[in-house]
Amino acid sequence: MKSLVEYIVRSLVDRPDEVQVNEVEGEQVAVLELKVAKEDLGKVIGRQGRTARAIRTILGAASIRANKRTVLEILE
Repeated sequence: MKSLVEYIVRSLVDRPDEVQVNEVEGEQVAVLELKVAKEDLGKVIGRQGRTARAIRTILGAASIRANKRTVLEILE
């Protein structure tokens, strides 16, 4: 899941080298913490959160196949 989020976000931002994804594993839930450059934050979130919602939807569909719930947190 981590590599999927990295691939999608690096395609969206101007500074792909500053994209960081940390994975925190739990028993049933995995939390992905996403950090990007300050000027790229708007591109990742999108208008009214549409881009972030789309990334979370793709992540949710991929996590169903792995039988594990995955949550994406975008950090500032």
